[in-house]
Amino acid sequence: MDKKIIIIPTYNEKENIENIIRKVFSMEGDYHILVIDDGSPDGTAAIVEGLQAAFPDRLHMIRRSGKLGLGTAYLTGFKWSLDNGYDYIFEMDADFSHNPDDVPRLYQACKDGADLAIGSRYCDGISVVNWPIGRIIMSYYASVYVRTVLGMKVYDCTAGFKCYSRKVLEAIDLDAVQMKGYGFQIEMKYTAYKLGFKIAEVPIIFVNRKAGTSKMSGGIFGEAFWGVLKLKFRHFHPKTA
Repeated sequence: MDKKIIIIPTYNEKENIENIIRKVFSMEGDYHILVIDDGSPDGTAAIVEGLQAAFPDRLHMIRRSGKLGLGTAYLTGFKWSLDNGYDYIFEMDADFSHNPDDVPRLYQACKDGADLAIGSRYCDGISVVNWPIGRIIMSYYASVYVRTVLGMKVYDCTAGFKCYSRKVLEAIDLDAVQMKGYGFQIEMKYTAYKLGFKIAEVPIIFVNRKAGTSKMSGGIFGEAFWGVLKLKFRHFHPKTA
């Protein structure tokens, strides 16, 4: 049976973390979870520790000393997951903006031939609920910009709901990834694309969080804008053993 793990970065997610963990573990498929907590002052990590007693073999956590960025959280999780023998590694938010019920659909897309499956808000129109119209426009046209500049045939270039086949993460030099905020999502997709991996988009409905506080900021978009231009001129080579 394939070993599957969902990486969930957290910073102040006490309102959501227990519910998202219990939801994942209620699903069929024997999914494991790795929480990467960036020193949440609200006690998120303590909640996870309490749940580890109930799910000792399926719930894992790495506690970091401070808010070190989304990209570095995922890179830490990717390395840990590869070291521990997982075949499929997922990215998912803690706040239910990504519906855990869509996880099996991403997994199936990989089983059907994709190397990287993306939970896409934009491959079938615009499927976003409860976002302000300004944020929808910004997000949608950010993906249009990325697609145009990079020539990558992906509709949701900034998506953060994904399933990687192990071989993709093994091929990418994770230590060479440069963007640490939401530009990280673009860089990882484009690197996989340039290395020749097959990318599939699975339509999802993205629902804005109901509890907790968004971590988005204007600086996130600035990093992504300039980072995309740099990506255009970078050369990508498979990682060598």
